[in-house]
Amino acid sequence: MKLIPFSLLLALIMTSCGPSLKYYTKNIHDDFQWTPESLSKIQFYLSEDIILWRDLSTGESYVENGKIKTVEGRNVEEIIIRRGTKGVYLFSPKTEQYAISFDPSDDSKYLIFGPSPKVNERYVLLAKDWNRNTGSISYGGQVYKTPQSSAFAYLMVNYDKYQKQSSNRTIERGRTVHTK
Repeated sequence: MKLIPFSLLLALIMTSCGPSLKYYTKNIHDDFQWTPESLSKIQFYLSEDIILWRDLSTGESYVENGKIKTVEGRNVEEIIIRRGTKGVYLFSPKTEQYAISFDPSDDSKYLIFGPSPKVNERYVLLAKDWNRNTGSISYGGQVYKTPQSSAFAYLMVNYDKYQKQSSNRTIERGRTVHTK
């Protein structure tokens, strides 16, 4: 019986020590107007899994990152970027859009995120186009498909660090009248 309360306490301590992740929003973007250099110092995280896939032609059988699967007799390359994966800012293709790379060594592998009014201005995965079930995404010089669920993958930031790095607070102590 004593093991159960100890386990709960340990779990509480472990979760309280982790980063305090919050959705990255247009409000945060607008409030701070960070330069590209400043944005490159912010650690971004992914809120949900993103799955990318593309059909490989007969001559395309080598895949460096990802895996090859056979779906209905076709060779398919699939790339999965897991929830919580760390990403870095590379550049802004348009105002308020960020190219974020989750690949540790290849800057050509990035995804574009931007604010969406449909989800409280959170920065969401953007695609070239979305139809009912899939979207088209450029990644590493190739065009991939992604399921509709990837549209609900948002950028997140460690909000504690964001607050600490962004605030400069002064508390005035007051001033006393001096009489002669």
